[in-house]
Amino acid sequence: MYDEIAVKEIVEKQRRYFKTGATLDVNFRKKQLRKLKKAMVDYESDIIEALKLDLGRSDVEAFFCDIGTVILEINETLRGLKKWAKPKKLYSGLVCFPSIITRVYKMPYGVSLIISPYNFPFLLTFGVLIAAIAGGNTAVIKTSSKSINSTRVIKKIIADIYDSEYVVVVDGGHDVADMCLAQRFDKIFYTGSARVGKHVMRSAAENLTPVALELGGENGNWCIVRKDADLKDAARKIAFFKLLNSGQVCININQVAVADEIADEFIETLKKEFERQIGDAVNNENYPKLVNRKAYESCANQAFQYQERIVYGGFGNKEILKYAPTIIYPVDINEDIVKHELFNPLLPVVVFEDEKVAELLDIIADREHGLALYIFTKDISWANKVMSTLQYGGGCINEVCLQLMVKGAPFNGVGHSGMGAYHGKWGFDEFTHPQTVLQGCNKLNLPLREHPYSGKAGKIKMKLLRLFER
Repeated sequence: MYDEIAVKEIVEKQRRYFKTGATLDVNFRKKQLRKLKKAMVDYESDIIEALKLDLGRSDVEAFFCDIGTVILEINETLRGLKKWAKPKKLYSGLVCFPSIITRVYKMPYGVSLIISPYNFPFLLTFGVLIAAIAGGNTAVIKTSSKSINSTRVIKKIIADIYDSEYVVVVDGGHDVADMCLAQRFDKIFYTGSARVGKHVMRSAAENLTPVALELGGENGNWCIVRKDADLKDAARKIAFFKLLNSGQVCININQVAVADEIADEFIETLKKEFERQIGDAVNNENYPKLVNRKAYESCANQAFQYQERIVYGGFGNKEILKYAPTIIYPVDINEDIVKHELFNPLLPVVVFEDEKVAELLDIIADREHGLALYIFTKDISWANKVMSTLQYGGGCINEVCLQLMVKGAPFNGVGHSGMGAYHGKWGFDEFTHPQTVLQGCNKLNLPLREHPYSGKAGKIKMKLLRLFER
């Protein structure tokens, strides 16, 4: 157990270590990343077992989401880090003459706090840690108390490969998180709900600590299926995504808006896809469970409220915390269930008139920005226009979730779905601040900036300034 004194000492210990300058060396950072990569391989069986115990995840899903993805992220960072960290050399401009050389250094913030969630405990802990290490920071990691087995393995891995003065895991509940937030960190990165994200920001404001937030969004993520969409392809991908981690995915589809002209056909096709991919989900050992009893009961209670409109699923097993993928149809766009993030396998379906799709988009735009947006249509020109005008974190056209996997692309939210970005160079940038340094010269200095500003000298200076500052 931790108390405020113990947490404060952890932070101060890391601050003392950061001040030694050890983390500034790029080769040092790369060495630490290689340690983490090796650990992901060495602890693979432990990680898979922990994810099975916490979330009921299969070996394949565990590797795809939490192991392989972390390794790919490390590889990308190792390849690019030397280039990213190199100071940028700039020409200062005539107004600075003769001091024409300026450098922008990419400096680490210092001691960082990483607060990670339960749904992808390794990916969303180590994925952020990779960025923190790449930027030259130390890190205090506060893991989720809901995924206790994963936290145990994460704590074991970190203790095995890093000294606590560099990286350390602090486990416990909300009280421990608040003890961490009461300390003065140099950077805070939080992944979780918008509600807690507001609390993190308020706490960070006390020390003016910069914050990155990756949030699910208060109104959830929309998927739009137009009448010209390939329904079999759309249903196949939507079913896969809703089954993934039993819907406990921040970028998952929260609700589907389907054109009235093809709504019934889409529902039947989606049912067939759930049957083809998972069958009897509740009794399928490869289907993940909800994280705890509270999450299960929340899912079951919401389903009960809409029981008369459940056309698929609508049942579960509370002993093993598994709830079947459930289609609720039809749902009005103004009902409560499509106004908040579900984070479970329930899938409300809203019907709209295809020719009035602009009205649907206006309603979506007026609500809080989602972390993701998905569109299925053959009209790629229209889809590109929508994707480039609405505000959301990221998304796909005729695909789901893979925006998360693209190298060189940021993962981020906007508004109530977050701020800041990471993955690859974006993560390096998130955990560093640009520091501009002009190199002065003691020869050929012009007296432009010096008094007098009046008389003949002032007129000459003004003419030169107007010439230089055009």
